Amino acid sequence: MPSNRRMFIKQAAGAAAGMAVFPAAFAEVSKKKMFFDISLAEWSLHKALFSKKITNLDFPAIARKEFDISIVEYVNQFFKDKAQDKTYLNDLLARCKDNGITNHLIMIDGEGNLGATDKDEQTKAVENHHRWVECAKFLGCKTIRVNAAGKGTAEEVSKAAVEGLGKLGEFAKTMNINVIVENHGGYSSNGQWLSGVMKQVNMKNVGTLPDFGNFCIKRGANGCEEQYDRYQGTQELMPFAKGVSAKTYDFDENGNCIETDYSRVMKVVKDSGFKGIAGIEYEGNKLDEYEGIRKTKALLERVGTMV
Repeated sequence: MPSNRRMFIKQAAGAAAGMAVFPAAFAEVSKKKMFFDISLAEWSLHKALFSKKITNLDFPAIARKEFDISIVEYVNQFFKDKAQDKTYLNDLLARCKDNGITNHLIMIDGEGNLGATDKDEQTKAVENHHRWVECAKFLGCKTIRVNAAGKGTAEEVSKAAVEGLGKLGEFAKTMNINVIVENHGGYSSNGQWLSGVMKQVNMKNVGTLPDFGNFCIKRGANGCEEQYDRYQGTQELMPFAKGVSAKTYDFDENGNCIETDYSRVMKVVKDSGFKGIAGIEYEGNKLDEYEGIRKTKALLERVGTMV
C-alpha cells in the first residue's frame, strides 16, 4: 500500500476515534464554523405568553434549558409596563445571570410610528421610545427594533421616517444603543424603500433587521396581496443589518423551511459579510412552538455550516 494512502487511512481512523470519544468537542468545532450566532426571539413563544402559560421572566431559563440558546431577544408587549421598573428588571437580570444569558435586543411595538407624517404624532412616538432605549441599556442589550410606518405616500412616509429615526438615533447614540427597523409590512417591506431610508438617515447606530418572512407589502382578506421578493429584499437590507430574523412557519419531511429557501437566503446574508446574530422567530401553526423552535435551530445549524 502506498505510504500516502496508509497515512490517509491512519488519519481518518484517528479522527473517527476522536469523534467517538469526544463527540461534544467535535460538535462544538462544527458549531464554530457558522458565520453567525443564534438567538431566540421571544415572539417564537407568543402563544404561550399570551395564554399566561409562561411569563417574560421565564423566558431566559426557557431559552437555555429547553433549547440551549444563550442569546435572547425580548418583545416589549410582554413586559410593557415594566420598562422603568428597576425591581422587575433586576429580577430579570438575575435570571439571565443564573442561566448564562446574554440580552441582545428588545422588539418595540405599540409606541407609535416613527414614520408618522404628523409632527406631533412623530414627536410623541420618538419620546415613547426613549424609555425603551433606557431599558435596553439597563438590561445590557445592544439594540432596539422599531417600526418606521406612517400614513401618506411612499415619499411622504420616507421623509418622516428619516426624521423620526434620526431623532431617536441621536438619543440612542448617547447610550450606545442601536435603533433598527424590521421589514414589518407596508412600505417597510419594500427593500428598496427601506434601504433608501437608511441611506438618508446615514447613522452608524441606525440600521435594519431583515426578516426572511415579512416581505408582504399589502395584506387582504385572503392573505398577502402584494409580496416583495424576499431574497432581493434581504440583499437590499443587508448592508445596514445589525441582525437578521430567521422567520419560519412550516417544514418539509427533511426539516427544510417550506416558504423560504434557507440555503439561498443565508448565502445572501453571508455574501454581505455579515457576522452577527440570527434570531429564531418561529411563527407557524402546524407545530408546537417548542418543536418549531427546535426545527428552526437545527435548520440554522445545518445551513450555517454549509453555505
